[in-house]
Amino acid sequence: MKRVYGIIGVKAKMANWNADFTGRPKSISNGDIFGSDKALKYPMKKMWLNENKKVMYIKSWKDDVTPNKLGERYELLFEKIDKKKTLTKDVMKNLFDCVDVKNFGATFAEEGQNISITGAVQFGQGFNKFDDTNVEVQDILSPFADSTKEGAKQSTLGTKTTVDEAHYFYGFSINPKAYAEYKSIVENSEYKNEDYEEFKKVALHSATAYSTNSKFGCENEFALFVECKDEDCYLPDLSDYIEFNSDERSINLTNIEDMIKDKYENVEVYYNPYKLKVSTSLNSYNIFTQEKL
Repeated sequence: MKRVYGIIGVKAKMANWNADFTGRPKSISNGDIFGSDKALKYPMKKMWLNENKKVMYIKSWKDDVTPNKLGERYELLFEKIDKKKTLTKDVMKNLFDCVDVKNFGATFAEEGQNISITGAVQFGQGFNKFDDTNVEVQDILSPFADSTKEGAKQSTLGTKTTVDEAHYFYGFSINPKAYAEYKSIVENSEYKNEDYEEFKKVALHSATAYSTNSKFGCENEFALFVECKDEDCYLPDLSDYIEFNSDERSINLTNIEDMIKDKYENVEVYYNPYKLKVSTSLNSYNIFTQEKL
């Protein structure tokens, strides 16, 4: 396969897609709200994990309810690393068997191993393009008294912070040649069409599938996949060229269509037709049903 470029759009309504350490939606110094690439990757990994696929870089627990270390997570999926006997080649082969490593790469420094794999799939930061986003803070009454205060007679208060509405757009690129240097060392390292299809599936559904208290209200609402025609196709972060109209909840892809003209072999646009308008001449599909629009 050849290079792929695209955009993933996530809508948040009375939800908190990516909080900072204070609990507020993550933002840059000028106040613009954004979601990190980690916020997008995590639901993808959870979806793969729920499908019983091997996922290396995700939190797991020991019997004493403490998180596993990197080597312990590796041991859960494969076998314990022997400092004297385990070959780096064998560790790399096992890592490439994990669907998250095959897409996002890995940094593995454990038990005498020092492996760094730059992922075929790379994300930018997902900036909110909705103009009228407000941060909402709700008081929450706990059913329990404060355990840190002796003789407490009242239950504690907490807060829940959300945005009323936000629309995050992440640019991404896929370089299938990212693992070319490993091809002669590890037989399963090549990034193939089936790996791309795995990524495509979670790119369309994982945010919608991942429902927690703060993430309920977050859903996949848009995705664009540009499959390049030639090997020397190089495009910038496409999310920077998307035009989002906040009043109409609409997207105009004219700038991107001009940019990719004559450069693509196949282009697909997926979106939520019930809540979003998209102006484009490209092949379009319902993001929930995959039916052609």
